[in-house]
Amino acid sequence: MILFRFPAYEEIARQLLVLPSMRLGKFNVARYENGELYVTLQGPIRGERCLVLGTIAPPDEQILSFLLLAHTLKKEGANSVTALVPYLAYTRQDKDKPGESLATAWSGSLLKCSGIDQLITVDVHSERDRQLFPFPLVSVSTAELFAETISKHGLTDATIVAPDNGAIYRCEAVKRAAGMPVGLTPYFEKKRTEKGIVHSRLVGRVGARAVIIDDMLDTGGTLASACEKLKEASVEEILILVTHGLFTGSYWTKLWSFGVRHIFCTDTAPLRAGMENANISVLSVAPLLIEELSAMDKSKGR
Repeated sequence: MILFRFPAYEEIARQLLVLPSMRLGKFNVARYENGELYVTLQGPIRGERCLVLGTIAPPDEQILSFLLLAHTLKKEGANSVTALVPYLAYTRQDKDKPGESLATAWSGSLLKCSGIDQLITVDVHSERDRQLFPFPLVSVSTAELFAETISKHGLTDATIVAPDNGAIYRCEAVKRAAGMPVGLTPYFEKKRTEKGIVHSRLVGRVGARAVIIDDMLDTGGTLASACEKLKEASVEEILILVTHGLFTGSYWTKLWSFGVRHIFCTDTAPLRAGMENANISVLSVAPLLIEELSAMDKSKGR
């Protein structure tokens, strides 16, 4: 398999190259003077299985470069093209609302039209996303990785909390992997207002330490609302485990004032420059991806 990686994922690519079947492919994305993008491959790929590691998240140049590279690989005779997109953008736009775009289906259609045969991601937002994609979408779970983190940091006696009832299954998967009792996971009832998500009630009992588990920290508004409620419930210490740490804007910094001691996120979305913080730890998903790709190799008899 030939791995084509975009610069932001150089470290994950370096680790994936330990796989015996993997070798690095070279390409270049540039622009003509009129601003149009073009891709140049450096070496033949006819008949090869190709893996494209990158992102389709904004800025929009990233999705266009990703699509153009995939299309070029197929045009040049690649046997198959697998998209490896650790953080799959646009998956929160998965509800068919009158008059609004359904961007999850749109992005899936664009990927398919560009030659993608299947996509591997980490902790896809919902099962609805699989239904909207027109080709196989494999979601690698972080449950084992989060369970290791909980054990390593002595958090097995903490209360695992879901930010809403839709996140309960993530929490239970982590607890199961960590050998913690499964069931009766506290969660929040929430409602959407003009100002964003507001948590109205905590369902269940929470101890002095709480660990919130979710798939994403974007602006931090939802998690800040949850942490505020936990603080009102006399929780003394809060830790957060999220898969995709986007850390958009600055509102998320309010989390520290609500009793959050530490945030653990993965490297599915590279941290922005200047985000280094002693209270933020980045966990590598490379071992999870290596396991998934190894299984894929075995299934193909390679």
